[in-house]
Amino acid sequence: MNIETLREYCVSKKGVTESFPFDKVTLVFKVMGKMFALTGLNEELRVSLKCDPEKAIELRQEYETVIPGFHLSKIHWNTIIIDGTIPTQQIETWIDDSYNLIVNSLTKKLRAELDEL
Repeated sequence: MNIETLREYCVSKKGVTESFPFDKVTLVFKVMGKMFALTGLNEELRVSLKCDPEKAIELRQEYETVIPGFHLSKIHWNTIIIDGTIPTQQIETWIDDSYNLIVNSLTKKLRAELDEL
C-alpha cells in the first residue's frame, strides 16, 4: 500500500471528505464530519485509525508495526506503520472497522443523511 492507494480507499467510502485541518502535511479523512483516519504526507507512511479499545491492545501485541495512536487517544486509536509487513487487505479491513465505528456512533439524523448520499 502507498499513499495513493490509501487515499483512494478512504475516499471511496460513502460520505467521506478529506482535509488538512491541523497543518499542511496531515491528511484527515472524515465521515459526516467525524474523523476516522489520518496520515502524514512528509514521513514514512503511517495511518492512524479508530479502534475498539480491546482490539487495539490485541493488535499492538500481535503486530510490531501497530502502535498506540500517535498524538491521539491511546485507548481508541492505533497507528499502523505501513512498511509492507502487513498485507494491504488487512489494513483495508482496519480502515473499514474505523469507518464503521464512526458511522455506528452517528446520530440518527446524520445516519439518515449518510444513507441519502
